[in-house]
Order: sequence, then structure tokens, then C-alpha cells
Amino acid sequence: MDWLHLLVLSLIQGITEFIPVSSSAHLILPSQLLGWPDQGQAFDVAVHIGTLMAVLLAFRKQVVAILGGWFSHVLHRRASPESRMGWMIILATIPAGLAGLIFESMLEQYTRSMLVIGTTTIVFGLLLWWADATGSRDADMSRMTWRHALLIGLAQMLALIPGTSRSGITMTAALMLGFDRKSAASFSFLMSIPLILAAGSLKTVHLIDQGDAAHWGDMAWGIGLSFVSAYLCIKLFLAAMDRIGMLPFVIYRLLLGAFLLFIAL
Repeated sequence: MDWLHLLVLSLIQGITEFIPVSSSAHLILPSQLLGWPDQGQAFDVAVHIGTLMAVLLAFRKQVVAILGGWFSHVLHRRASPESRMGWMIILATIPAGLAGLIFESMLEQYTRSMLVIGTTTIVFGLLLWWADATGSRDADMSRMTWRHALLIGLAQMLALIPGTSRSGITMTAALMLGFDRKSAASFSFLMSIPLILAAGSLKTVHLIDQGDAAHWGDMAWGIGLSFVSAYLCIKLFLAAMDRIGMLPFVIYRLLLGAFLLFIAL
């Protein structure tokens, strides 16, 4: 893979995976505007591994506590706030996981146009602005209930439509339910772990079945670049979000969506 392609695609994946701006809306630009070739499934697996490593490192204390509490509950029936959070993350993951297995191929066929991505980038950007402006933002993660987790998980199903943004729609749902910005973002990031792990595993299985050749040097650089950019993005986003809110991301989405629609039409 060309070095410029590798650098740009790795940074796009790392930066846009966790902030509410839609990675699919950005990943379409190099191929549509510059005619770049498809990077291949091996590289997709690599950058997913990088972003998974980033969120695991950024939330390592919470992840260890949640896993420890969950296994303690499963093996020894010792319930705790951590085990409860683990079960709620599982519950929130199930709807999108099932929807992906059933509808992903159909959505890949009919919704990856620039027109669709531009429209969803704008529509769900406006919804994010409304949720941030009108939400009470008085609840933290300790007040998460099964109903909250399920509703956020159902909202995550919409992320199968390109341009929606998985992090964007889950934060939108959490804000609409009254959670503060940091809690909305933290739960969204924790929810991403099983989904990224599942998506990466499925792509790996498909890669093995197809017998595609892996370019290990490209994959190593993809992992490293996406890891560093995703980790820095998570840290900067969490540090700044209470101060700047969601409006800058909304404005960016509106401009990006308008640009995509201009090109499409």
C-alpha cells in the first residue's frame, strides 16, 4: 500500500472511530474524490485492532473492574455495580449485533452511496445537537438502568446506516435519557469494545477463508497509527467535551454532509 494511503486511512479510522462525526463518511472521501483503491480486509482488521487497543488502554481500570465483577457474578454469584455494568454492556450490544448479522449485507448494497451518507451525516448531526441542547445532563453512569442500556443499544442499530456514527448515535441516545456528556461518552466507548472485537474477529475469519495475502508491514503500521491517533482522540475528547459541548462536532457534520451532498448531486 502506498505510504500516503496507509497514513491517511489509519488516521481517519483512529480519529473518527470514537468522536461523533461518522468514520464511514470520512472513509468514503479518499476513494470517491481521489480514486484510491480499496485497502483490503487485512488492513481493515489491522486498524480495528489499533482502535480496540486504544479504547482498552484508555479505559483499562474500568474494563478490569467490569470484567472482574462480571466473572465473579457468573462464577460465584457475587453481584456488584461492576458486574451489573458488564451485563448492561452485553445487553446494549445485542441489538446491533443481531441487526448486523441480519441486515449488514443488504445495507452495504443499498446505503453506501454518497447521497445517503451525506443525508445521514446531517440528520443525525442535528439530532445530536438537539439532544445536547435539551437533555437534562443530570445523571451519571451509576444511575444507568436496564431500560437505559437497552434503549442506547437499540439506538446503536442505526449506526449500521453509513453516516450515522456509532459513537454519535449512542451519545445522542444517552443525552436524550438525561446522562451527562462524560457518562454518555464513556458508556459509548465501553460499548464499542465488544462490537469492535466482534467485527474484527469476523473480518479475520473471512480473511482466512478467502486466503487473502496479508501485508504484515502495512498491517503493523496500520495498527500503530490507528492506536496512537485513537488513544489521543479519546483523551482529548473526554477532556474537552464538557467545555466545548457537542456543537463543534454538529457544525462539522453539517459542513461535511453538505459537501457530500454537493458532490453527489
